[in-house]
Amino acid sequence: MAKKSLIHREKKRQKLEQKYHLIRRSSKKEITKVPSLSEKWKIHGKLQSSPRNSAPTRLRRRCFSTGRPRANYRDFGLSGHILREMVHACLLPGATRSSW
Repeated sequence: MAKKSLIHREKKRQKLEQKYHLIRRSSKKEITKVPSLSEKWKIHGKLQSSPRNSAPTRLRRRCFSTGRPRANYRDFGLSGHILREMVHACLLPGATRSSW
């Protein structure tokens, strides 16, 4: 189980990213449309003035049940060992089990 503070920090980053998503996307589109370099710098400055944690690259996928940050499967939202345990217990429909 991951530390609660790390999980809370990740949730805070997700909220910030959702809040600034439209602003970041619109300003990036403006940069491509503007021909002059000085106007591009102004728009780029606006992008940089937004909080760092609002960038989507700061987000980290975590396991839905344990909060583990590594070895996650996007389709299920679970880490590898939790996924294996759930498949062996027949809790995931459509997933076939394998033993290694």
